[in-house]
Amino acid sequence: MSQRILQALNVLGFALVLTLNTLANALPINGMNTGEVSALYPNLFVPAGFTFSIWGIIYLLLLGFVIFQFRKPAIVQRMGPWFFLSCLFNASWIPAWHYLLPVLSLFIMLGLLGSLILIYQRVYAAPAIAEKGFRWWVQLPFSVYLGWITVATIANVTAVLVHFGWNGWGINATVWTVAMIAVATGMGLWFTWRQSDIFYALVVVWALVGIIGGRNAETAEMGYSAIIITAAVGIGMLGASVIRKSIQIRQG
Repeated sequence: MSQRILQALNVLGFALVLTLNTLANALPINGMNTGEVSALYPNLFVPAGFTFSIWGIIYLLLLGFVIFQFRKPAIVQRMGPWFFLSCLFNASWIPAWHYLLPVLSLFIMLGLLGSLILIYQRVYAAPAIAEKGFRWWVQLPFSVYLGWITVATIANVTAVLVHFGWNGWGINATVWTVAMIAVATGMGLWFTWRQSDIFYALVVVWALVGIIGGRNAETAEMGYSAIIITAAVGIGMLGASVIRKSIQIRQG
C-alpha cells in the first residue's frame, strides 16, 4: 500500500474516531452516554468518572501524530495499516458498547489492544527513524494510548463477567479487584524497566488514582480499604520506579 494512501487512511480513521466518540455523548447513542452504560455493569475496578478525561490528552497526542506523519513518511511505511485498523476498532467499539453488547465490545477491544501492541513494537524498534519530534509525536502518543487501553481491556473483561453474573468462583469481588490492580501495576513496572517507558506507567498511576477516587466516592465498605491500600501501594511502586528510571535515562 502506498505512503499517500496510508496517510489518507490514517486521517480518515482518526476523523471517524473523533466523530463516533463525540456522537456517543452528544446524541447520545441509544439514549445513554458512555459513562451511563458503564454504570450498568457495576464493579470495583472501574475508576471514577474524572479519570476518563485522559481521552482528551490521548486524542490531542494522536492528532499530533496524524500531522507529524506527513513530515516523516518512513513512520507510515513502518506502521503499515495498523493505525487505521486501530481507528476502526476504536470507532466500532462505541456502538457495540452503547447497544449493550458487552461480549462483542470485548472482542473489539481485544482487536484494538492487539493493533496498538503491534504499533508499539514497530515505533519502539525504529531507532533509524528517531529524530526531533519522533519521541513526542510518535512514541509518546502510543505509549499513553496503549497504557489506557490495557486498563480499559481489564475493565471491559470485568463488565462482561458482571453481565453474565459470574460469582468469581466463590472468591470475594474485593480479592479479584486487588488481583487486577496487581496485574495493572505489574504491567506498568514491566514497561518501565523493559521498555524504558515511563509514560505507560504514568497512565497506570492515573488509572489507580481513579480507582481510589471511585471507591472513596461510594458508600464505605470494609473491603474497600484493601482496594484503596493496594492501589496506593501500586501508585507508590510505580512512582518510585518512574523516578528511578528517569534518573537513569538522564544519566545516560
